[in-house]
This record gives sequence, structure tokens and C-alpha cells, in this order.
Amino acid sequence: MLPLIAPGPALEPDRIARYSRQLMLPGFGEPAQRRLAAARVLVIGAGGLGSALVPVLAGAGVGTIGIADDDLVELSNLHRQLSHGVADIGRAKVDSLIDTVRAIDPSREVVAHRVRVTAETLPGLLEDYDLLVDGSDNFATRYLANDAAELAGIPLVWGSILRFHGQVGVAWAGHGPTFRDLFPAPPPADEALSCELGGVLPSLCTAIGSLMATEVVKLVCGVGEPLLGRVLFYDALTARTREIEYGVDDTRPPLTGLDDYETLCGTAPDPAQSISAAELLRRRRAGEPMLLLDVREPHEAAARRIPGAVLVPVGRIDAGEAPGRGETVVVHCEQDPRSRRAAAALRDRGIDAVFVAGGIRAFAALGGETESDAVPARDAASAEKEPA
Repeated sequence: MLPLIAPGPALEPDRIARYSRQLMLPGFGEPAQRRLAAARVLVIGAGGLGSALVPVLAGAGVGTIGIADDDLVELSNLHRQLSHGVADIGRAKVDSLIDTVRAIDPSREVVAHRVRVTAETLPGLLEDYDLLVDGSDNFATRYLANDAAELAGIPLVWGSILRFHGQVGVAWAGHGPTFRDLFPAPPPADEALSCELGGVLPSLCTAIGSLMATEVVKLVCGVGEPLLGRVLFYDALTARTREIEYGVDDTRPPLTGLDDYETLCGTAPDPAQSISAAELLRRRRAGEPMLLLDVREPHEAAARRIPGAVLVPVGRIDAGEAPGRGETVVVHCEQDPRSRRAAAALRDRGIDAVFVAGGIRAFAALGGETESDAVPARDAASAEKEPA
């Protein structure tokens, strides 16, 4: 594999001292380090994978690192997103991660893109980068990243984690197969678990993130054999890895443009079964009657909740509980995976229920009022005693 990037200027003495342990690697040397210094890498996600791999890229000497993420640091992130700390709760993840990079090497150029990565935003971002790294946590963004990289003619390093398992691969149209050759179609939306629903072992983030960072270094410098046409699977419980080789699907139609990825992956909210966070905010300000149902766990509600919401964790609804019979029920969770499930279960029981697309995260981003454990959350039993 030829190097992706031409070498930059000669290294200053302090750079040679900083990277001395890399420079002595067989087949690496100063030219490879100068390639890293000239590289421009965009990372999607500042969460579990992004917060693990970005510091490695910075430490290795990647010259320009862009980070695209619109999320805020939350307490539930800290067990696995080790570039963020307690003092960062409530901050933008991109800002927290940039502080981590600057503590490692203040000379690194780090660009914060505090935007949601979409078919509208990603192509413009990629104009300034040589390589894309996808550390997202959903299939819609993975397919978007693959297609945007293919149209831009640049390589993509991707990774995914869930529970005790992780995957890493490289996609580069024209040089080998892409993510669509490996996964021609996404799984059904109701079968695609997220870390929010399925959980994740914290050390998996650092393991897979490090492997992804290694693939970036190999591509930039032209060393080793990248995971192109191979996907690496890692099982943390057994400490075993395995590979699956795959090739280009010659029957796949040529890619001519970006898609509607929420619809492709079956995650686009059905207007008949959902409302937007903006609509919830409007209804609350207008004083419209509703039962606002929070289907998260108590510790999540204690950290941040919408005032007046009734807390009924989704497990209780799965077990048959049906709060809100005879009322208009609006269901929310942190984003919306659990609330989709809960609202569907309530509708099956004859209850008029919709979920909030984007959950409390989207509601708070619009300026919707939230509160913390300074005011105890109501539970379903106490709410039933209060007037409607």
C-alpha cells in the first residue's frame, strides 16, 4: 500500500525528540513522521471510540484532527469515554476532547465541528480532510460515512462496539471493497441494539479505538497491511480475534449521491407515532394536557429530567404496565430507542402514545426546561394521586 500523504517539512529538534521511539521503528523513520504531520484526519464522534482514538492520533503526530460531534458530556459517559471527566459534564464533547489533545501536544491543530453529521453537513466537512474515521454508534451514520468517503475519494476507517464485542475495518473505493460490500443492507431497526440499550464494556472502547488509530497511521504512512477487504472481530470475553475477508460486490449499483439514511435504516420517525422535541416544547408552553412519560432508569432521571415527567422505566412497560390509559401519552428517553419501544407497546394496549424524536437530549438542546435531583422525580404511583 502506497502512503496516502506526501511528507511535510523537515522535523524540528523538539519533534524529533518527542517522536524518537516511533522514528526508530523499522520501515518508519522521519519520512513517515513527516507524513503524519501533514495529514488531515476527520473523526466522527467524540464518545466511546472518538475519545479513545483521538488522543492516540494526537500523540502519534497527526498534524490536523477534526472532530465532528454535537453531543454533551453526561455522567453515564464517564465509565468508558476516558477523555472526559466529572468537570466536563454539560460541556460539548468536542471541546472536552480538544482540551485532552492540547494537554498531550499543544502544537496539534484540532478543529471542532460542533454539528450533527448528516448528508447535508458531511460532504462540506470532508473537503478539508484526507481521511475519515467513523466512531459513530448507529447504522445510519455508518452508511453515510461510507458513502461520503467514497464520493470524496478518500479512505474510511470504521469501528463499532457493543456489549463485549468490537469490529474494525477499512473502506476505500477504487482500492478495495467498502462498508456496503460487507453490509449491503442495514439490519431491521428493531434488531439493531445501541450501547444505550445493550451496554458496552469500557475497555472495549480503548481496544477498538487503538486499533482504529493504528489503521490511520498505516494508511497515512504506507506501512504494514491495512484492514482493506478484511474486517477484524474482537471478543473481549474470550480475548480472541477473528477475521472475515470480503471483496467488491460487482453487482452493486454505482454510488451517485447520498441517501436518506434514516429512512434506509428504518430509524426515521413516523409522524403518526412521534413528535419532535420542538413540538413537545410548544405543547408544554401552551399548557396542552398530556401525560409525559420518562422511560429511563431512576439514576438517569435524577441527573436530568423534564419537570413533571412521570418515571416508568421501559422494563416495567415491557412487563405489562400500561400507564396513561384514557390520556394522551408522550414518551421520552435519553435519545429515543427505548421510547420508541415503549410507545409501540402502549399503542398495542390501546393507549394513545407517541415518542419524542431525539428524546430529552433534543429537548434540552432547544432550550427546554430540565431539572436535576435537587427536586425528586415523581413516580407513577404519586402521579396517579395528583389532578390531571
